[in-house]
Amino acid sequence: MSAKVLDSFALIAYFRDEPGAEAMENLLVSAGKKDSPLHMTDVNYAEVRYSIVKKDGPEAWEEAAKILQGLPIDFHSTNRAMADTAADFKARFKISMADAFAAALAREKKLNSSPATRNSRRWHKKSKSSG
Repeated sequence: MSAKVLDSFALIAYFRDEPGAEAMENLLVSAGKKDSPLHMTDVNYAEVRYSIVKKDGPEAWEEAAKILQGLPIDFHSTNRAMADTAADFKARFKISMADAFAAALAREKKLNSSPATRNSRRWHKKSKSSG
């Protein structure tokens, strides 16, 4: 399995058991078995947190946060260079700022995959054309 960058909606779908949750669970299981963690920026983490707190409440976030600690996900802090890359993605494509940071992380880490999202085909097309 090549390394994957997660956007917030893939993880939100997992926690809420929405469409895409099963695929996300399969990614997590595979990453754990192969000791090959998934990747996510702190910006995407923040989007997961606020989305769950806003829609499901603080108690739901507390439960999700406990689960998150045991998942094979490496969180990456952002920096000015990543912000510049994210801004370029945001200016060129119709994506959220958090998704732009996920794409910037994929580029920075030279990962062989596009961000893992519920809209994987959309990302695949964009990452091929951008880079």
